[in-house]
Amino acid sequence: MPKRPVHPPASREPVVVGARPRGPLCEGDLVQLIDAKSNKYTITLMADTVFHSHRGQIMHNDMIGHHEGIIINSDRAISYQVLRPALDDYVLSMPRGAAVVYPKDAARIVGLADIGAGSRILEAGVGSGALTCSLLRSAGTTGSVVSIERREDFAEIATENVCRWFGGFPQSWTLQVDDLAESKPESGSFDSVVLDMLAPWECLEVVEASLRPGGALVAYVATTTQLSRLVETIRVRNSWTEPRAEESLLRTWHLDGLSVRPDHKMNGHTGFLVAARLMNGPSLDRKRRPAPGAYGEDYHGPGGIYEVE
Repeated sequence: MPKRPVHPPASREPVVVGARPRGPLCEGDLVQLIDAKSNKYTITLMADTVFHSHRGQIMHNDMIGHHEGIIINSDRAISYQVLRPALDDYVLSMPRGAAVVYPKDAARIVGLADIGAGSRILEAGVGSGALTCSLLRSAGTTGSVVSIERREDFAEIATENVCRWFGGFPQSWTLQVDDLAESKPESGSFDSVVLDMLAPWECLEVVEASLRPGGALVAYVATTTQLSRLVETIRVRNSWTEPRAEESLLRTWHLDGLSVRPDHKMNGHTGFLVAARLMNGPSLDRKRRPAPGAYGEDYHGPGGIYEVE
């Protein structure tokens, strides 16, 4: 039998974002093979094809036509569970150009941006398409996502990953290779804007023009310097609610009889999330008490006495 890549090129045919597949496994379905050590292998089923690993070979034909949840053995008698992958599992195994937004952060972004069925979302900084999958699924069949990516190579990787997950190109998705700061999104038409870029504070004017009053901005930044610059710029613009900043730390637990304790490893810092909502006019005069020296002579950011452009 021929040895092929674990994934053929994803279809670009238009599809409607809907529920994940159910019923027997079919050719073209994504499946995840999980061994006794919890190692996971995500593949696309193709008739008359063999999955090869250092632990043996598995025929795709032995899975096609069966319901997920079965156990299958390689020719070296290694057992695997066969399941359709959850989006979290798919994101962590997808091919990458840029680093992916981890599931723990994607879930908070969906919540902070108040995204639900029918939401109209503008995303800037597509990366490898991990967050895009969550946004499209949350917006549902009646919502829409417009994604803007500066790098054409990242846009192509994201397209491949998104199309593979949904089985085609989602009809509710628009992808543009452009710079958000120079683009002209439809004025006031978006419910939420999600930014994953190096300098999101440079795009706030475009974001304000794109969002409806009361719309949500959520920005994903990696460092404390980016975090501080973005928050202070939002405050200076006087068009937003007081920004909120947070990070998520995920720790799993070891469970074995009476041995119940935190795992030694955890998903620690991956990035900071900054959230604010657009006002319909000037923002409220905030009553804050900054720490002594917070805006002293060593501070040169937005709103400081010694501000340097």
